[in-house]
This record gives sequence, C-alpha cells and structure tokens, in this order.
Amino acid sequence: MRALKNAVVTHKKPNAEMLKKRKAEMKSTKSNKAMKKDQNAPKRPATAFFIFMEEFRKTFKEKFPDAKAGPAVGKAGGEKWKSMSDAEKAPYAEKSLGRKAEYEIALEVYKKKLNCSVAAEAEVELSTESQKSTSDVRDDAEQEASSSS
Repeated sequence: MRALKNAVVTHKKPNAEMLKKRKAEMKSTKSNKAMKKDQNAPKRPATAFFIFMEEFRKTFKEKFPDAKAGPAVGKAGGEKWKSMSDAEKAPYAEKSLGRKAEYEIALEVYKKKLNCSVAAEAEVELSTESQKSTSDVRDDAEQEASSSS
C-alpha cells in the first residue's frame, strides 16, 4: 500500500489524431441531441409545484397589486411551498397525477396519428413510384444526383 501512495502517476498527452476523434464524437452526439421538437405533440403536464404556483400567483397579485416583479412572486411561492406539509401539498399532487394521466392518453393518440400519417405518406409514395415508367424513375434519380452535386 505504501508504494501506491508514493507512486507518481504520469498521463500521456493526447496526440492530434485522438483530439480529432474526440471532437468528431462530440459533434455527432450534439447533433443527435439537437432534435427539433414537434409543435403538434401534446404539452407535458405541470408538476404539483407549478399547479400550486398557478393559484398562488392569483392570490399574491390580489394581496400585492403593486408588485409587478416576477422573481418576487416566485420567491414567495417557493418559500410558501417549502413551509407546507405533505397534507397541504396533497391536492396539488392529485391534480398533477390527473393531468399526467390525460397527457399519457393524449400522447398515445398523437403517436397513433403520427404512425398512421407516416404509413399513409409511404403508401402514397409507393403508389406514385409504381405509376411511373422506368425512364421516369431514372430521370428523377439523375435530377437528384445533379442537384446534390
């Protein structure tokens, strides 16, 4: 054990090829993460805290009509939420679970619609391809090749 404590660890410096590989890997993972969000997808449900904040904002504005700053409302709401007991938070948690169930149903419906529309598009594409003569298909391929160059 004593030999391990006094041992000096030397690290190899990465060479240029290794650095290029790492950068390429980083770029590929970033591009995978940066998927565009579908605007038609159902919106995720609010948590119990945000449901509480919806009601708290209304009461806060009634008590302090001159307070226009958003951070003041958020800070006061956060402090109130922390001081509440689990029994006081329970109604908000129940509402949150109800909204989550509605969201899951809406998400299933959305996914079914999405799958149906993708299948319909593929079917239309196949039917238009089958109606074309072989020379038309070759012409289309040539146009795509020339436009990508």
